[in-house]
Amino acid sequence: MASVHESLYFNPMMTNGVVHANVFGIKDWVTPYKISVLSLLYEMTTSKIALQEKRRLNKLILPLQQGPDLQLGQFLKTVEDCCPQTAFAVKIRLNEMADGELKDMEFFFTTLPNPTFDSEAYKTSVVGLFIRHMLLAYNKLSFSQVYKLYKSLQHYYHVYDAKPVDGQMGVPTFVADDSDMDLTSTEVTIGDKMERELDSPLLISDRGPLSQKQAEYFLAKQAYLLKNDDNKALRPAKLQEELNNMLKFNPDFAEAHYLNYLNSMRVQDIYISTHSLLHYFDRLILSGSEGKSNGDEGYGRSLRYAALNLASLHCRFGHYQLADLALQEAIRIAQESNDHVCLQHCLSWLYTLEQMKGSDSSVLTEDSVKMAAHFCLPYLASLGIQSLVQQGAVQGKSAHELMDALKDTDILHWKHSLSELIEISLAQTISIWRMYGKSTMAQQQAQLLLNMSSLEPVNFGVTQNNTEAFAVALCHLAELHAEQGLYGGTTEIFKHLKEQFPPHTQHAKLWMLCDLKIQFEKHMNDGKYHLAQPLVPAIRAQNKTEGLYRKAQVLKSLSRTTEAYRILQKLQVHCEKTRCTETIIRVLLSTAELHWESSDFSTGLPLLLQALTLSRKHHLQALASRTLLHLAFTQLMLGVPEQALSVLHEALEPILAHGGIMDKGRALMLAARCQMALVATRPNGREQAGEDPVAIHTLDEAASYFSTLNCKERLRDVRYLQARLHSSLGQTAQRNRCAMLFHLLDRELQTPRANLINGIY
Repeated sequence: MASVHESLYFNPMMTNGVVHANVFGIKDWVTPYKISVLSLLYEMTTSKIALQEKRRLNKLILPLQQGPDLQLGQFLKTVEDCCPQTAFAVKIRLNEMADGELKDMEFFFTTLPNPTFDSEAYKTSVVGLFIRHMLLAYNKLSFSQVYKLYKSLQHYYHVYDAKPVDGQMGVPTFVADDSDMDLTSTEVTIGDKMERELDSPLLISDRGPLSQKQAEYFLAKQAYLLKNDDNKALRPAKLQEELNNMLKFNPDFAEAHYLNYLNSMRVQDIYISTHSLLHYFDRLILSGSEGKSNGDEGYGRSLRYAALNLASLHCRFGHYQLADLALQEAIRIAQESNDHVCLQHCLSWLYTLEQMKGSDSSVLTEDSVKMAAHFCLPYLASLGIQSLVQQGAVQGKSAHELMDALKDTDILHWKHSLSELIEISLAQTISIWRMYGKSTMAQQQAQLLLNMSSLEPVNFGVTQNNTEAFAVALCHLAELHAEQGLYGGTTEIFKHLKEQFPPHTQHAKLWMLCDLKIQFEKHMNDGKYHLAQPLVPAIRAQNKTEGLYRKAQVLKSLSRTTEAYRILQKLQVHCEKTRCTETIIRVLLSTAELHWESSDFSTGLPLLLQALTLSRKHHLQALASRTLLHLAFTQLMLGVPEQALSVLHEALEPILAHGGIMDKGRALMLAARCQMALVATRPNGREQAGEDPVAIHTLDEAASYFSTLNCKERLRDVRYLQARLHSSLGQTAQRNRCAMLFHLLDRELQTPRANLINGIY
């Protein structure tokens, strides 16, 4: 099921997708790139531009001003896409300054539009403020700094124009004379910081140094993308490099440390993530108000949420003891400060931690929901109800009880426009219907989620289908398509998943495990055990329980019964401790199949009855139907086909309505065998052919299902049964046809077939 606590991780940088960055002491400075932006603004205010092109340029201004410095080629290409004429004019103006003299650049700054009187660049507008900042920064430069800026502009232009400057093509390093640094004022000016950036090659990236607004914009964009669309954020290695460069310039940049923490969590790097998280709160405390240690502001609040974030970090890595200690520390500080909101977050993580340990946390969860409702915290209240629904599903509550609870939360979500929780609720509903074996309802809910319009505002071109809930829905759809033999549709779904959730993103593990499981089941159904066996280690790396179960399945198919039995017993003990009822039932069914291998059908009966009791107690219809098939087969092998057919009829309806093609084919083939055995036990059974045409049609339908899956081993068994049935009815032509098809499949497979008289259905 979808995790409902993925959103509980406190993110102090985010408030409606906006990062509150505090870059200590960084001001705006003039760079060659910003001179290019000023040239663009000059052309926009002095030239006549078509209305449509001007609209496109107006949309481009803010990203160009706040974004990182671009190479001139990238900048001109961006402008040219909006207005080629303006891009050419900007290039000509930059060429005049770069190929001219210093006075040409000086003249350009004197001709900039006056932000005070010019209507196009009013002083309080975005353009007016940018021009004023640049003019102020330029006027504060000393002559030597102006000269260095001019040389940088020349290099900036000539690199684009493929003309070397002073024999160098790399980033120039300017060495300042002692006279350049002879400033009478001890105050650090804007020009000094720009000069320091120009003189330090370590701090100059390919796009130039970042100013305050550029750093804020960069952090806001990356934090928002990490939260909403991991695919569009920078890759972990590239983002780490950018943050390292930023922290070299200013090690006390707190928000950069927090973004580094989020980036490290993407790749599950516990060392860097812990290191960055502690550094973030250390810097935040140093920059806060020390006089309000126990108030809502100041480092008292920072300490509380530092401990809470540390607890969430250890929870994600499975360090339950350390997480518990950090939670106790956060609770203690929050109680001293009378911070009810922090206490509610702590209580939410407390019951989440108990769930991870495998303990019953329903009492804690109910208390959390009541307290969250009391303090008007709908987000935490909804998360608590979602968690109670999860626990209820595991404990075996009926579907209508869980759906009623989810309906109440949905009302809360729509009332408060909690779009993220609406998606989580739908993903939970999909998982519950799938667990209960209602594939049609699961598919309907999945389509509802995928076609839902999000209530979240879309920033930075982010699409709202990159959350965990969408990944869960698509994985369920892929499994449903695979169960129906629609492997072409499954491939298309996984192609989309790989585009939306590349392997380096945090939700990629969902589709990776789903893809491996589908491939494994396909190879097992095809009888290609040599292809299924290499997938077991990959599945185990993603999910240890699923990996062990698949390993037992392969060993059973390879007739290594002893090893398979040992693994199944170990897995059953583990699942009983973790209360994983679905896996326990599957293990019991597989253990019964191992007893069938030695024709010990009576020994498997208690296991099947135990599995049936568990599946009915927990309302697991799909597993209950599969268990009934096993019981029917066991009774058939014990010589009571009439009772077997009666049990089988109870399972046929849900299997044909909601089951996969493989289950349908197996059920129909078993039904045909029961019908044939029932006719054979009657006096003059061969003359009473009234039942046999039913078996013929049943086998024909089973053959069509196995043909859809291209399951040749099962299809071979069906052809064998058809040949025997037609032979018993004296239908020679049909018998010879089925016998020929059987021999063709037997020759193609070149594997020994099971004895269908006593073999597994």
